[in-house]
Amino acid sequence: MICLDEMGPESAKSFPGQQVVRRDPNPTTGAVERAIQEIDYGRRGKGYIFGAFEPATGEALTHAYGGRTIANWVDFLERVEIWTPPEAERIYAILDNLNTHRATDVLLFILAHPRWELVFQPTYAAYLNLIEPWWKTLRSLALKGRRFETWDQIATAVADATAYWNAHRHPYVWGRRRRHKPRRQAGIARLPTVA
Repeated sequence: MICLDEMGPESAKSFPGQQVVRRDPNPTTGAVERAIQEIDYGRRGKGYIFGAFEPATGEALTHAYGGRTIANWVDFLERVEIWTPPEAERIYAILDNLNTHRATDVLLFILAHPRWELVFQPTYAAYLNLIEPWWKTLRSLALKGRRFETWDQIATAVADATAYWNAHRHPYVWGRRRRHKPRRQAGIARLPTVA
């Protein structure tokens, strides 16, 4: 099973990171100053990152394109075909219902590659595609807290983050992270007072 989707559109701009807040030097007031970030509207080039993600192994493939066209999507499917091991008999590709995913050229690609099967998720059910939470992780690795001047810098940052992810990959577990909750202290129950 491979989850396929695109991240975007992303544009060259500043991506907010951890906000730095400094305490007032006067300890009596205890006031803190607000975190300020310069407004950055981007508009220095934009594009799309197409991605394939295999949750069972945690392996990912991304590639940057200047636009979300049918030709770019078919080119990405060809890259996924090469990336997928030849011993895999079936490739189940989970997709959303975007019109470029259902185009005639995509159907011709499926006919030319018989081991592929497209599985379209229901409308308004993006949470069923495991690549969606993985995009959040990739955005954090590649973009968070950085400023990009060109689209090529974003493409390079995403490629580096994908290489880092693949070097440290693990099977992706669906669901929320477990947070360590402190154990409740044993206490003595109080009887209610009768008035």
